[in-house]
Amino acid sequence: QVHLVESGGGLVQAGGSLRLSCVASGRTFDRYAMGWFRQVPGTEREFLAGISSHGVSVYYADFVKGRFTISRDNAKNTVELQMNNLSFEDTAKYYCAQSGRPATNGRNSGDYVYWGQGTQVTVSS
Repeated sequence: QVHLVESGGGLVQAGGSLRLSCVASGRTFDRYAMGWFRQVPGTEREFLAGISSHGVSVYYADFVKGRFTISRDNAKNTVELQMNNLSFEDTAKYYCAQSGRPATNGRNSGDYVYWGQGTQVTVSS
């Protein structure tokens, strides 16, 4: 059983920063790509960033490039998302995800099949 738990969400002012973290359990962590997604009510969940099993490959959605950074620590079974220069458009529920197959690069949103419970990020304008 795969279990993913996000933390670090909250309320932040526009222009500020947050760092989200996710801890994984249930499978050998360094075999799988990890990613971050977000969802606004009434819209589909959207891909933000992905990272391959050992961090060799990283991918970002165009609208977060230059502001968000994904990283992972395989010794701690964690993946992080550093978010800078936040705006009110970034308000959403943020989800950690893990790929279903090993040895994927983390680029394709369809590769992610396991999800955390989500953590709310609210940016005040």
